[in-house]
Amino acid sequence: MCRSLRYCVSHCLYAAMTRLEEANREVNMHSSVRYLGYLARINLLVAICMGLYVRWEKTSDALILVIFILGLFVLGIASILYYYFSMETASLSLSNLWFGFLLGLLCFLNNSAFKRDVKEEATKYLLLSSIVLRILYALVERICGCIHHRPTLLTPVEFLELVGFAIASTTMLVEESGSIILLVVALAMLIIDLRMKSFLAIPNLAIFGAIASLLFFPSLQIPTNPFALSCFFSCLISNPLLDIYFSGLSVIERWKPYLYRGKICRRLSVILVGVIELTFFILAAFKLRDLDLWYFVIPGFSIFGIFWMICHVIFFITLWGFHTKLNDCHKVYYTHRAENNSLDRVMASKGMRHFCLISQQLVFFSLVATVVLGAVCWQIFLDKMTWWMKGVKELDGKEKCPDGQPTLLPPEHVQELNLRSTGMLNAIQRFFAYHMIETYGCDYSTSGLTFDTLHSKIKSFLELRTSDGPRHDTYILYYSGHSHGTGEWALAGGDALRLDTLLDWWREKNGAFCSRLIIVLDCENSQPWVKQVRKVNDQYVAVQGAEMARVVDVEEADPPQLGDFTRQWVEYNCNPDSNISWSEKGRTVKAVYGVSKHWSDYTLHLPTGSDVAKHWMIYFPRITYPLVHLANWFCGLNLFWVCKACFRCLKRLKMSWFLPTVLDTGQGFKLVKS
Repeated sequence: MCRSLRYCVSHCLYAAMTRLEEANREVNMHSSVRYLGYLARINLLVAICMGLYVRWEKTSDALILVIFILGLFVLGIASILYYYFSMETASLSLSNLWFGFLLGLLCFLNNSAFKRDVKEEATKYLLLSSIVLRILYALVERICGCIHHRPTLLTPVEFLELVGFAIASTTMLVEESGSIILLVVALAMLIIDLRMKSFLAIPNLAIFGAIASLLFFPSLQIPTNPFALSCFFSCLISNPLLDIYFSGLSVIERWKPYLYRGKICRRLSVILVGVIELTFFILAAFKLRDLDLWYFVIPGFSIFGIFWMICHVIFFITLWGFHTKLNDCHKVYYTHRAENNSLDRVMASKGMRHFCLISQQLVFFSLVATVVLGAVCWQIFLDKMTWWMKGVKELDGKEKCPDGQPTLLPPEHVQELNLRSTGMLNAIQRFFAYHMIETYGCDYSTSGLTFDTLHSKIKSFLELRTSDGPRHDTYILYYSGHSHGTGEWALAGGDALRLDTLLDWWREKNGAFCSRLIIVLDCENSQPWVKQVRKVNDQYVAVQGAEMARVVDVEEADPPQLGDFTRQWVEYNCNPDSNISWSEKGRTVKAVYGVSKHWSDYTLHLPTGSDVAKHWMIYFPRITYPLVHLANWFCGLNLFWVCKACFRCLKRLKMSWFLPTVLDTGQGFKLVKS
């Protein structure tokens, strides 16, 4: 009897443990992170329901009860659409819109009588915990690599929640409702600003939060729930704020939703910017009626107002010229679309980066004029603009035996190596062609390269200059082949090339110039160079390497080989729709990179004085030349050197302590790590 009972118990325990192991295999990290997001959403729903119940209980307003019941009914419909009809998009859209509306209702239906209620206190704690869970979910989702960043201005979730919040404001008076709607529009612009990673995004966020909490809502003189407002604000801001660090999209990729718009849409956006600027000026003029020191402010406003208008005429001309060049790029792009040309490649060939580097000083000058005029009238308004590209490279590949000496290989092995080497050559040539990179040449050798041959080749490569004289912005050296355990390249005759030797050659040729060197390695021992380059502090150098798994289950995946990293890295950088995830678990080939200490200080070469003069003659009327000279002189004073120094220190801190998973080089391709 006891034996039978013991057998049954042990059998049940074994069956339970087996089922648990199977369940653990099925539930991966993505599912766990998704459950954290569900918990944050459920927590917020409970907080909203409890908060609305308190308001109905204290006010006995039947409308609140109707809205509450209708909200539960809508969420029920959304659940039915999701689970029974597989209409995921419609279900999520409906629930997000209703969440924004109910949270807005909770914000604006506030009363001092609610503060003493225990359920209201519980609602506050639930809202606070929802904020923490939402931020934690967004952070863990990015750390675990569960999110794939796509170019977008506003996600559907953000847009619908903003619309729902704006609809909730219609329960107030028209004037107050209009102010709230304008605030929602400003919040949407702030989210776009953060997602575009503009230079003033973080200051804009701080200013927006300070003005909204200290000036905007107190001026409306309406009771608001600060916990609900904080929850709404943090839930929308957390994703774009964290993406400032975690998103690896380049500038062109981030602006892609706007740059790929039609001609009419983009022209209308320029006109809209002009209308907003003019509206700002008119409202600033009307504001003068409320000032006591009118005899001081009005003359100041007149002087700075004229100056502001001239600056913004130049700004408008610059913006219009930018879109004219962009329209030309669109024509070329659609004409040669069959050749797989991307818009960013066409923009690079049309000199868009050159145009923007010159124009950014004029745009910054118009921003300063706006700040000065706003300071006179105690108002603030912001403008902005950004941009990118070009470089040069070399290929050097070979196959060696472990001691560095070339040996005879079986014919089958030789054929396999030739096919693999040809594939690597084709891949890297595709990379050069896609990014319109001038290729110096490549050396493919089955018998190995001698140290002297490699020395002369690399030195000649590092001496290259552009056709008009200056050095290139970026030099890229690619190597695939055998290496020693210390990372040294194994050469013929038992020689080896150390990183220090290569850097000495680079220092000799680069000298006082500010070019940068990127070394791409597809070999078994690239990690030592990645670690060593992080100690370099006098040059701009980066090493992109590969890390191959030592032990691989051949039943699940093929063992890694040289060339696998090159193929995947090139595909990642040349195919915008690539689904390669470097943070994926179980990868046999992982990526790793390192940069020198001052890498983040690097800036692309700026246009010369003659380039600026040609730009003025092409795009601006002669009457504006004195002001354009003044703008360039003012920007050359470097009055904001303190801010730039602080920003430089923050970027260095980020690159040394919080190295991003994807690093945009600013020239169309990216460095990655797993």
